[in-house]
Parts: sequence; C-alpha cells; structure tokens
Amino acid sequence: MNLLAFDTSTDTLSIAVQHGAHVCTHQGPGGAQASTTLIPALRALLAEAGLTFAQLDAVVFGRGPGSFTGLRTACSVAQGLAFGARGGQGVPVLPVDTLLAVAEEARATHGCTRVVATLDARMDEVYTAPFEWLPDAAAPAGGSWRAPQDFGLCAPEAVAVPAGWTLAGNARTAYGARLAPGAPQVPCLPTAAALLRLAPALLAAGAAVPADAALPRYIRDKVAQTTAEREAARLAAQAARP
Repeated sequence: MNLLAFDTSTDTLSIAVQHGAHVCTHQGPGGAQASTTLIPALRALLAEAGLTFAQLDAVVFGRGPGSFTGLRTACSVAQGLAFGARGGQGVPVLPVDTLLAVAEEARATHGCTRVVATLDARMDEVYTAPFEWLPDAAAPAGGSWRAPQDFGLCAPEAVAVPAGWTLAGNARTAYGARLAPGAPQVPCLPTAAALLRLAPALLAAGAAVPADAALPRYIRDKVAQTTAEREAARLAAQAARP
C-alpha cells in the first residue's frame, strides 16, 4: 500500500511515507512549528519516496491524546489531504491513538510486550494506558495489541506499573522520580513509523473513516485554569509543603 503518516501530538514532528515495501521517515521540531513545517516536510518526503498525492491509498495520523494544538493541526491537514488526494476523488483517513503508537514504538525498538504507555499532558498530569502484545502468526504484524477501552489522565504519582511491565513514553523526562519510581522504563514517542506498522491491522479491522469523520481524541476537555483556580492550586501546594 501507499500510505502517508504523521504525528504532531508532542514537541517532535514525525512523518513517514510507505511506498509498497519501502518506508521513508522524517523527524523535526514540532509544537508550535508544526503548523508551518508539516506540509512542506511531507511534500518533500513524498517526493523522496517517489509518490504523489494521486497515488496514496490512505492518510494516517496520530489522533491523540496529546497537545491540543498539535492534534488539531494533524487532523485538519489529514482531512484536507484526504479530500484532495487522487485528483479530488479522496482517500480514507486512519486515525490512530498516540498511546498505542507509543506502545508499538516500545515493542519495535526495545522488544517490550507489556507496556504502560505515558505522555506528558502538561498541567502536572499524565496521559496513560496499558497495552499487551498478543502474538498471532495469522495477524498482519505477527500479533496485535490488547488495548483498554478508556485512557487515563492522572497525576504522575498515580501511574501504576505492574511487575513485568515497562513504562514507556516521554512523561518520565518531565516528572522524573514522581512517575513510577523503580519501574523499568524506555523513552518513546508516537512516531509516524509506528503508525505505519499499526496501519495494516487497523485498516483490515475497518478503522479507516471518510475524511470528514476523522476527529482528534481529547482526554482532557479543559486546557487552561482560571486565575482563581491557579491561585487555589498555588495555595494548596504551599499548604502541602512541610
């Protein structure tokens, strides 16, 4: 298949293009820069892979959770490209959970099969979910991930990593020993290459949607505190100090 995948949910921009069995990847600064650099970067990567928008079979993007601005950027670009692909005939969009992509990256790069995936949610909180890899020789990737129905949003101290599981993601960098101290951990991001590895099974399961039905996955509805809420949090933290 010919697929274009990208993720802008973190401070790192990740793009990958699959042309048959060949995969090209690009990584660069994300965050606020992603809105201006994403389209030129993916055009350049498509050219490197020898593909045009008219040859794409689907557009894959990391739907979240993650940076609100990044998710909106990725979703809007995915919708626009999918609408215009194939000379305006359009192609489907495959939204992929970013925490699932973290688990897949941990499996591919570190061999982890029981993963507590985490991403820094800012505001002193962490997005988290457990994933278990189930080997299956008949599956497109040789197995599949058992995923929870719901993802968690909690303080770093509330993340539990059972014995035999590995903490993966970028939250340990932000919160250090506050997050699952003593648990084995590997640094991982939801890369576009991971999205491509997940795509065959998700496409086979019917997870692709029309462009206008592709939406971000938000776990937190509120992204900013009022002045009163910030002051209350400051006083509470002050009172909690020895």
